[in-house]
Amino acid sequence: MSRVAVISGGAGGLGQAFAAELLKEDWRLVLIDLPVALAALPTGDERIEQVACDLTDEAAVAAVCADISVRYPALDLVIHNAGITQIGLFDETTLASQRLVMEINYFGSVRVAAGLLQAVRRARGTHIAVSSVAGFAPLNRRTAYAASKHAMNGFFQSLATEEAEYGVGVVVAAPSFVATNPGRFETGIAGIGRPGAATDGFDEISPAQAAKTILDGWRRGKRFIPVGRVAWMAWMINRLSPGLYIRLMRRKIRN
Repeated sequence: MSRVAVISGGAGGLGQAFAAELLKEDWRLVLIDLPVALAALPTGDERIEQVACDLTDEAAVAAVCADISVRYPALDLVIHNAGITQIGLFDETTLASQRLVMEINYFGSVRVAAGLLQAVRRARGTHIAVSSVAGFAPLNRRTAYAASKHAMNGFFQSLATEEAEYGVGVVVAAPSFVATNPGRFETGIAGIGRPGAATDGFDEISPAQAAKTILDGWRRGKRFIPVGRVAWMAWMINRLSPGLYIRLMRRKIRN
């Protein structure tokens, strides 16, 4: 029987890259995303299911996860990939934009994890949380985004300690700049954009590179995976000298 993976944000660039990698090994996939995003995907592969859901709708997420758990009582892998970005100085943003980023990036992941918790336990499967460099270090002009990713890190790293007794793995991946939707700010809310929409990124990596690095790290038993050269450098420098990291980060982004 094929292994089963659920990917939130499955219609996006990184979500599709995860799907492409897993399909090479003949996984069965359940892609969760907004209806308009799923509508743009090709159909016809019987190994792929598309499930429309707004992760800010608590009742809808619970219903979708309950349905998935009935059809797939044991889930081998859940990739918490859905998210948005927010770019702008704090004094130029709104509380509404801060709240929206948290609702999708953090609470969206928490809702999916809660809804699929038992199914992952039955398979002794794995949760992979797609966080960011902004989840372990400050990132200029990203207050809401960094807050949401720090929250994700804290949640999933703590969840790992609870789920270990059930044989469940929890992996946190921290990509740097992934070029999925460069410059595409489509939400209509100032500063909010699709993942990978940043125009001030540097040393970007492709979604395919990021997905392969994350999945390879998971297969090797890694529990924290910096993704890309910038992520590795940021991880090391921030641990050794947080002040130096901040100076380098501000200089690079400003340039």
